Amino acid sequence: MICSGNTDRQVRTIADNIREKLRDAGEKIIGVEGEDRAEWLLLDFGGVVVHIFTEEQRYYYQLERLWMDSPELDWQENAK
Repeated sequence: MICSGNTDRQVRTIADNIREKLRDAGEKIIGVEGEDRAEWLLLDFGGVVVHIFTEEQRYYYQLERLWMDSPELDWQENAK
């Protein structure tokens, strides 16, 4: 999953919310990278890796280009 926030504070808040929701769903986090600066924060849950960027860093790295041939999935809040 790739998403972004407008500031490092928003990036941290998004990461905290994702961790909380997945922890409540019984998922365990394997690793976290980038918490010190929060310009690009990575959360590894094994089957799902979450990349949370500031807008500037997302534009700079253009990580979506690496996955442009992969299918896109629509996010559904209540998907099981």
